[in-house]
Amino acid sequence: MKRLFDLMLAVLAGCILLVPVLVVAALVRLTSKGPALYWSDRVGRNNTIFKMPKFRSMRVGTPAVATHLLADPKAHLTPIGSFLRKSSLDELPQLWSILVGDMSFVGPRPALFNQHDLIELRTQQGVHALVPGLTGWAQVNGRDELPI
Repeated sequence: MKRLFDLMLAVLAGCILLVPVLVVAALVRLTSKGPALYWSDRVGRNNTIFKMPKFRSMRVGTPAVATHLLADPKAHLTPIGSFLRKSSLDELPQLWSILVGDMSFVGPRPALFNQHDLIELRTQQGVHALVPGLTGWAQVNGRDELPI
């Protein structure tokens, strides 16, 4: 039932958000070199790796690590990267991951493939068995300011 809800909502949201998605994609391309989308290797259900699309908010060549691990994260942002992140517009392409079944609307945010400490903790607690989500507890309770 949850999968059916995810599919119906993703199709509806995709139709409603088609124009904003195209506008953001164009703005990313116009304000920085490289593709509009960044395909991030993420950990999905049962610790399988999948490719999650996001609008590119960081410059091409930025290391694939959690933002807090970069020496100067602001130096890697594109001209509109900060706005995309603060407004969560960079997350819109994740509707694709919901459509193909890699993600759900609600669930634990998918970890980066190299966040081994987080992956280990989630596995110990059984969280790895859940389908990752576009939004979840962490987004409501502080996002990047939360400890692992």
